[in-house]
Amino acid sequence: MADVKKLDTVIIGGGPGGYVAAIRAAELGQSVTVIEKDKVGGVCLNVGCVPSKALINAGHRFQDAKDASTFGITTQAPSIDFTKTQDWKQKKVVDRMTSGVKMLLKKHKVDIIEGEAVLDSNTKLRVVSTGPKQFMSADDGLTIEFKNLIIATGSRPVEISGFKFDGRVVDSTGGLGLPEIPKEFVVIGGGYVGTELATAYANLGSHVTILEGTPSILPNFDKDMVKVVLKQLKKKGVDVITSAMAKNATQDDKSVTVTYSVDGKESTVKADYCMVTVGRKPNTDNVGLEMTDVKVGDHGLVEVDQQGRTSVPNIYAIGDIVAGPALAHKAFFEGKTAAGAISGKKTANDFVGVPAVCFADPELATVGLTPTEAKKNGTEISTAKFPFAGNARAVSLDQPDGFVRLVTTKDDDHILLGAQVVGPGASDLIAELSLALNSGMNAEDIALTIHPHPTLSEPIQEAADVAIGYPTHI
Repeated sequence: MADVKKLDTVIIGGGPGGYVAAIRAAELGQSVTVIEKDKVGGVCLNVGCVPSKALINAGHRFQDAKDASTFGITTQAPSIDFTKTQDWKQKKVVDRMTSGVKMLLKKHKVDIIEGEAVLDSNTKLRVVSTGPKQFMSADDGLTIEFKNLIIATGSRPVEISGFKFDGRVVDSTGGLGLPEIPKEFVVIGGGYVGTELATAYANLGSHVTILEGTPSILPNFDKDMVKVVLKQLKKKGVDVITSAMAKNATQDDKSVTVTYSVDGKESTVKADYCMVTVGRKPNTDNVGLEMTDVKVGDHGLVEVDQQGRTSVPNIYAIGDIVAGPALAHKAFFEGKTAAGAISGKKTANDFVGVPAVCFADPELATVGLTPTEAKKNGTEISTAKFPFAGNARAVSLDQPDGFVRLVTTKDDDHILLGAQVVGPGASDLIAELSLALNSGMNAEDIALTIHPHPTLSEPIQEAADVAIGYPTHI
């Protein structure tokens, strides 16, 4: 039988939550080991957030090259070498970022074991090698006894009946790695990922069809925000079919045919590829949690306290496998919190709101309470809007669509409860509003903060002026 290796702090998963937890734990003096079964950086850096933004940027560049006539610029018909695009995305973006993470872990003396971990008890786990270095014996994997454990195993795409991920039916990972730009592209699921990649491929020249099961794409955003995105999708020639039930897909070596129904009426659409993005499932079913006293609740999510501690005091869980939005930046925060808790720090996941972004055209971002949520839970609010059409910078960029909205208490204090941005630079602008929300600021605090001119940040101040009753440029 293999020897038992005794370790201090062990982290299962080297994705955003795991590697950040490892770095913070090492900074706090812990001896840290990360067990990663695939690639350091996880889904986000390798096949998610980062490469998708690279592809989205490539689409924007192509559109800019195709049509800059608004600015009096005429170009010859541009073309794309998609092999070079994919090569740039992988080598110059993904590989660079993942190499940086590996360097940081090495700098902080974090040990990395390439393998798949399965828990045996509240204090032990086994690792089966998935890397080139074979450290297991002939009949046993490596056995580790840990003092503290952070589980950061992330999530995986949901596969639906009739759409097995194979050949021309792909998940988001496959969608990011297509060998060619499809002439026809079907996207099942119009949430964050589906809308982002549908937009990217539409910008790259594909005719895209989105099949969404609910009455609207991007159901987590308010309708007035989604309306701005739908306007742009229509301009790009994207067909958006809502309340659509995907039935099955049949394929050959050249195409895939998707059958779907709307109000009981079946239809088909033929495409080069079909990408399924209907949600993600937490990776808690193959970790051996049933061998521990860790409590797992609804939808396979691990139950934790404000420090990420599970029902077993020395085991923590962070990221997509715990309640809350499945976002990398939330996992970053939770990883630091758990690492601090292990070191005896008074850390807590006590944020008021977590910002969420969809990199569509234009971008959408939200943090805290929305008007729709306020209506549902009976919270009395005031809202204040300022359109990008009244912002000089947005107009000069020829991107005047969208707005900034503040959601505040319905009293003279106008304390910020939430904020939404749809328009150019929304992904960056939401950070200021997240700071304001989590700091307990009110509209007057924002209104009295001087914003540089002319910039896309000014609509935040302008919306605050509207909130306190002294609008300037509207």
